Amino acid sequence: MKIGIVCYPTFGGSGVVATELGLELSKRGHEIHFITYSQPVRLELISNNVHFHEVNVPEYPLFHYQPYELALSSKLVDMVKLHEIDVLHVHYAIPHAYAAYMAKKMLHEEGINLPIVTTLHGTDITLVGSHPFYKSAVAFSINKSDAVTSVSQSLKDDTIRLFDITNEIQVVPNFIDFSKYSDEFKDCQREMMASNNEKIITHISNFRPVKRIKDVINTFFQIQKEIPSKLMMVGEGPEKESAELLCEKLGIEDKVLFFGKSHEIDKILCFSDLFLLPSETESFGLAALEAMASGVPVISSNSGGIPEVNKHGVSGYLSAVGDTKEMVHHALSILRDDSLLAMFKENAKAEARQFDIHKIVPFYESIYNKAMTNCISI
Repeated sequence: MKIGIVCYPTFGGSGVVATELGLELSKRGHEIHFITYSQPVRLELISNNVHFHEVNVPEYPLFHYQPYELALSSKLVDMVKLHEIDVLHVHYAIPHAYAAYMAKKMLHEEGINLPIVTTLHGTDITLVGSHPFYKSAVAFSINKSDAVTSVSQSLKDDTIRLFDITNEIQVVPNFIDFSKYSDEFKDCQREMMASNNEKIITHISNFRPVKRIKDVINTFFQIQKEIPSKLMMVGEGPEKESAELLCEKLGIEDKVLFFGKSHEIDKILCFSDLFLLPSETESFGLAALEAMASGVPVISSNSGGIPEVNKHGVSGYLSAVGDTKEMVHHALSILRDDSLLAMFKENAKAEARQFDIHKIVPFYESIYNKAMTNCISI
C-alpha cells in the first residue's frame, strides 16, 4: 500500500506514535509519505519506502493567522495525485482530519476516492476538540472519516460522551518498539547521575499544567527524605520554570536535574529506578509505557487511559489524582526493598510487551484495507 501519514512533527506523543508507525509499516513493505510542516523529530532515515513532504504556508498580510488547514489540504491533494496514495492516516482530529476531508472533497471532483483513517490521541478531543469554537468541526471530521481509532478505551468513552458521534470508533492502543529497548546500554554510566547508594527517579513530559509537575517535585521531596535519591526531569514546557523555583524553595536543587528535550530517553530510562506520572489525565500514557519497556516501575495517577497501561500492584501503583501522600507510600515500598524493586522491574517490562509494535501494527493494516474497501462516498 501507499500510505500518507499526517501528524504533528514534534516531541508530543501523537507525533512520536505516527512516526514510529510509519517506519514500521515501511519495514513491512508499504510506501510511506509523511506530510506535515517539518520533518518529524523521530524520522531519522528517509529511504525508498519513506518520504517526507513539507507543507509550506505562504505568509499574506491579509491573514491575521496563516491558514495551515488550507495549505495542508492543498498539499494532500497534490501528493495523493502525484504519488497515487491509497489511503490517508491522519493523527489528531483538528486540524488534520478536517483538512483531510477538504482534500477528499477536492479529489472527488477529479474522480479520485481517498479513504481517510483518523486516529484520536487525546487533547484533540478533551481540550481542543471540546472547545465550543471547534466542537462541531471535530464531530464532523470524525463522522466523515472512513475509519476512526482511539488510543485507549478511556479516550473512546470521552469522545462518545463529548460529541454526537455516529461513526464506529475502534480502540487500537499505542505501542512500543522493543528493538530499541533490548538492553542496548550495558553500561548506563549511572555513576554520572548518582552515587551507588542513591535511587534514580524520572519524569518525562511536556511540562504542561495537566502533568501536575508540582506533584512530581513534592512526591520526590518526600521520597528523598527517606531514601537517598536523585530526580531526572526531562522535557520543556510552561511549568518548567516554576518547577525549578520550587526545587530551590525546598532546598533540593542539587538533587534534581533538568535535561530539557532529549533524544536519549532510552539512555535516561536505562539507569532509572522509578517513573513518576501524576497527571491530571492521560489519554494513554505513552511515557509510562516507554518507562515500563525499559524495566522501570511506574507510580502514577489512575486517570484516563493510564490504568490500561500501568497495572496496579504489578508494573507499579495507581493513586487518585493529587494524592501525593499515597504516591510517596507506594514509591517507598518499592524502593526500600531491592528484591521487590527487581520484581517490579521485571513485571513492568513484561506488561509493556503486550504493546509490542509487531502486535499492534497488523491492526492498522487491517483497518486500512477495510477503509479502502468501504470508503465513504461523497
